[in-house]
Amino acid sequence: MAGKSGSMQEMDKLEEAARNEPDNAERQYELAMAYINSARYGQAVGILDRLIEGDRRHVNALYSRGVAHMSTGNYRQAGQDFLRAVAVDRGFLHAYKNLGFVQLTMGKEDAAISTLEKALEIDPCYVDAYCLLGDVYIDIGEYEKARAMIEKALELEPDGVEPHCKMAMYCLSRGDFKGLREEHMILKRLDPSLASQIGGLFFDENE
Repeated sequence: MAGKSGSMQEMDKLEEAARNEPDNAERQYELAMAYINSARYGQAVGILDRLIEGDRRHVNALYSRGVAHMSTGNYRQAGQDFLRAVAVDRGFLHAYKNLGFVQLTMGKEDAAISTLEKALEIDPCYVDAYCLLGDVYIDIGEYEKARAMIEKALELEPDGVEPHCKMAMYCLSRGDFKGLREEHMILKRLDPSLASQIGGLFFDENE
């Protein structure tokens, strides 16, 4: 029988360390992160639950549990965890972004806009917030605002894959296939794999 892969061996070491030090919050959290990275979300949540029971202001555990719940489609619980995370740390930008995403996914567009605007009050150069606001405004049909948000993201990050992907989706929402093709060509340089996915849906990749 072939030996275990490096990643499995590493997981075994983390599990053993966590078993040997059940009261070591850092060890437990490290294992929870490894479980999340391996898509073993239920096991991650179990550890994070215990960490939060021991310290209700463990902001990283709150955030990470939110990520685990979001990854399994448990958006209501994820939103609660992200809300608690930003209550503990008012400057936790990624928690605001994920909270905004959850709110958008649940059809709470106004709440998502408010959340993302709070993130931009903290950091007016937070590209992810502009990109997600673009999604929100497209979703509610406010296309001028959507384009303005995406253009701001592109101004801040001209070679950012996410801003160009959002602009591609904006062009698609407006039926602008010329603009979509232009973004597709840019993404071919920035992220060939993503560009191939878009091209496979809308263009002849042999062109």
